[in-house]
Amino acid sequence: MITSQTGSLGLLGHPVGHSKSPEMMNAALKAMEMPYIYLAYDVSPDELKQAVEGMKALKFRGWNVTIPHKVAIIPHLDELDDSAREIGAVNTVVYHQGRWIGHNTDGAGYLRSLTEEIDIRLSEQRVVLLGAGGAARAVGYALATAGAEKITIANRTVEKAEQLAEHLSRWTRTAAVSITDSKTAVEEATLVVNTTSVGMYPCTEESPIPADWLHEGHIVSDLVYRPRQTAFLIAGQEKGAQIHTGLGMLIHQAAIALELWMGKPAPIPLMKQVLEIS
Repeated sequence: MITSQTGSLGLLGHPVGHSKSPEMMNAALKAMEMPYIYLAYDVSPDELKQAVEGMKALKFRGWNVTIPHKVAIIPHLDELDDSAREIGAVNTVVYHQGRWIGHNTDGAGYLRSLTEEIDIRLSEQRVVLLGAGGAARAVGYALATAGAEKITIANRTVEKAEQLAEHLSRWTRTAAVSITDSKTAVEEATLVVNTTSVGMYPCTEESPIPADWLHEGHIVSDLVYRPRQTAFLIAGQEKGAQIHTGLGMLIHQAAIALELWMGKPAPIPLMKQVLEIS
């Protein structure tokens, strides 16, 4: 029941009409018996400052941040945690002891999902990340700090791949290559992760790399969750590889945000059930 004591949480993005986060988060909050409501707010880039000031004035407990505000929101916060600082983007804001703190739960959410669904030794993984954008930075940071053996960044623009590889080299061995010239790196990898939007609805027939580069020794992972089975994952499955969908990352990054706000475990099975039927 919503009362005058109900607290506020939310999602800032543009657009947000497609988001299933309110259904998932409100079901989780109800199960956790926490007196909060979670809503999605469509905020254009030129309205971001006013929106943040309004949420602070209205005493929100915190909020999630999605495209295109993950970087632009940083100047409006008091501090960043280590993950947000190293990734260079924020997807969760938490009010704590009078300060607004930016976090990034994407990488940690990916890692939780991967290790929950796949029997994997991270220290033995030779990783190829397809793409070098914000998602690649988050996943790369998580895998590098967790002890991955080597990470190769394959991107259309080699310069951008090199920049990310240099950043991640603080924690593990890295390399950079053009995605069109990454066949050897992919074939030698144990874990291949698509961090791009290639294969996302409505372009569901597209794949970031040719199917014949994949083999049964791979773990093939895709951050795209619409559709659940992308052309990239289907190609990996047909080659005998283990596959890892993007749904788990979506759930776990949200669960970590809930845990930061509420200080108690999130009901992950329920959150998964809500997304699967929505």
